[in-house]
Amino acid sequence: MTAKREVAERKGREAEAQAAQWLMQQGWEVVAERVKTKLGEIDLIARRPGMVAFIEVKWRKRAADLAAAIDERRLSRVAAAVEIVAHEYAKDGEDLRIDVLLLAPGHPPRHIANAWQP
Repeated sequence: MTAKREVAERKGREAEAQAAQWLMQQGWEVVAERVKTKLGEIDLIARRPGMVAFIEVKWRKRAADLAAAIDERRLSRVAAAVEIVAHEYAKDGEDLRIDVLLLAPGHPPRHIANAWQP
C-alpha cells in the first residue's frame, strides 16, 4: 500500500469513528462497522426503534469537496452490499434505508437520510 493510500485509509477510519460517535449522540445504536461483502463494504450499520440504517461515511479536507464525494455508482455498490447482509441486521417490520454522512473539518456532520432510492 502506498503512503498516500495509508493516509487515506487512516483518515477514513477516523471519519468512521467520528461518524459513529455523532450517530450515537443523535440516539442511534451503532451495531456494526466496516462490514465487508463480496460486492462492497458498508461503513456503519446503526439502529433506532423500527429502523436500520446502512451508512456510507465520506470525509474530505474541504467541505466544498463533499458534494463530489458521493455518486450513484458508489451508492449502488453500498446497496448491493446491503442486499447481502440486511437480513442479518433487520428484524421483521423494521424499515431499512441507506444514509450518507459527510464530514469535513470545521463543519458539522451532514446526514443525508435515505440517500439511495433505486
